[in-house]
Amino acid sequence: MGEERSLHFLEEIVEADLASGKHPSIHTRFPPEPNGYLHIGHAKSICLNFGMADKYGGKTNLRFDDTNPVTEETEYVESIKADVRWLGFDWEEEHYASDYFDQLYAFALTLIKKGLAYVDDLSAEEIAATKGTPTEPGKASPFRDRSIEENLSLFTAMKEGKYDDGEKVLRAKIDLASPNMHMRDPIMYRIKKTHHHRTGDKWCIYPMYDFAHGQSDSIENITHSICTLEFEVHKPLYNWYIEQLEIFPSQQFEFARLNLTYTVMSKRKLLQLVNEGFVDGWDDPRMPTISGLRRRGYTPASIRNFCDRIGIQRRENIIDVGLLEFFVREDLNKTALRRMVVLDPIKLIIHNYPAGQTEILKGENNPEMEDNGGYRDLHFGRELWIESEDFMEEAAKKWFRLAPGMKVRLKSAYIVECTGFQKDETGKVTEVHCNYIPESKSGSDTSGINVKGTIHWISVDKAEEAEVRLYDRLFQVENPSQEEGDFKTYINPHSLEIISAAKIEPALKDAKQGEHFQFIRKGYFSLDDKLSTGGKMVFNRTVTLKDTWTKEVKKG
Repeated sequence: MGEERSLHFLEEIVEADLASGKHPSIHTRFPPEPNGYLHIGHAKSICLNFGMADKYGGKTNLRFDDTNPVTEETEYVESIKADVRWLGFDWEEEHYASDYFDQLYAFALTLIKKGLAYVDDLSAEEIAATKGTPTEPGKASPFRDRSIEENLSLFTAMKEGKYDDGEKVLRAKIDLASPNMHMRDPIMYRIKKTHHHRTGDKWCIYPMYDFAHGQSDSIENITHSICTLEFEVHKPLYNWYIEQLEIFPSQQFEFARLNLTYTVMSKRKLLQLVNEGFVDGWDDPRMPTISGLRRRGYTPASIRNFCDRIGIQRRENIIDVGLLEFFVREDLNKTALRRMVVLDPIKLIIHNYPAGQTEILKGENNPEMEDNGGYRDLHFGRELWIESEDFMEEAAKKWFRLAPGMKVRLKSAYIVECTGFQKDETGKVTEVHCNYIPESKSGSDTSGINVKGTIHWISVDKAEEAEVRLYDRLFQVENPSQEEGDFKTYINPHSLEIISAAKIEPALKDAKQGEHFQFIRKGYFSLDDKLSTGGKMVFNRTVTLKDTWTKEVKKG
């Protein structure tokens, strides 16, 4: 996957701007609103803004669009900063739209003095009713032609808190017949007597996004203001404010947002999943949030490689989540330590292995590394745990694991031959009986016996226990937002399976946060540092070893 890709359209624009001397260097920004946690779609924007600045020797600001105190919290600010850093990026300058509240207020006064803004007493509902339709012009507010002096006086009174929420707004005076609805005298300021997470109670009027965003870009001398396609219709208003204020001419460019199969990307819908208890918070490993992906065991490199691979387009499309899973498999295959874990154990007894005897065998930590990642000790004895699915009472066709009379290799150990089994009173197999072949030891096998199957195991004497969480896709359908009815009815009831007492090899007792493991034959896993407390270990499955979902969908 390392082939060199061609330039995307935004890189072509940047290279042309630099070559022409329009800008001596580029300056981008990542401007999240701190009203929720970042998701994989934001990761695409982060990689784009920071990546282009890195590529062309520019710089990137992190700016929080904190213009709506009702929905914004410091918790979200801190989580956003942690996510950006975890992805491998750092910002040149950290800013907040609230840093510019005084300057934005002064800009508003400038527009009032130029006769380009007015205070309106109409309610939000009345303003909406007079906006018109895409084919019919809007109707002028009876307050549209207030004098400049009256507007200045009223706007100052709004700032001083003399009016209640919704009683008055400040609107730009543009064109009520514009085919672009955003140009029909948009609201610039509204009254919100709400405590702000940074400015406290200094302000009771707050700028709208469209008024704050372009001017914040301009104040910071942002050369390329990159946003998703839904903001394309806002561009004329973005340009209008900058032109009328005669300030640094930041320019807006749009690209297609990331849409991913088997998930939802709307903050509103993600918040519903959290608030209604369908998931365990914003960082639930089934969520498409960056914190959820991190907790599940995704690596920053896998997300960056995914974002690079899908590229930047102008056309909306939906990306198969299997591609994201491919990149995390590719990364973890090279870096994850191999360990043996038995999820559904039954006991295997080797009758010809001396009772009480144990030996230390060697297991590779990662055969994909040049030095195998070193070796770990494997404790081997007479009694082992194996997966119940590795035994059949009667061997089926093409069955290469254990059944009476069949041989199999124990990973990094010996070949064993099944001699029988034992059941409990319910008919469940509880023990598998075998003999081992002493000459078949891995690494020094002189038995001459070839077997087709290899299974993993854990020594009963040395086994530890852990909780293992098998995560799958949160939704059963590719595009839940486009299906009929409530999107939550398409949640996958099998998106989480909890195994409370899996048998793990002793080496996993030293697992640390941020380490990644391949549980042999089971998938890639990492320690859940949020749930692993008080001596209890919880491992989350990041992804299966192979794409089993596509196979199941085709089968169904």
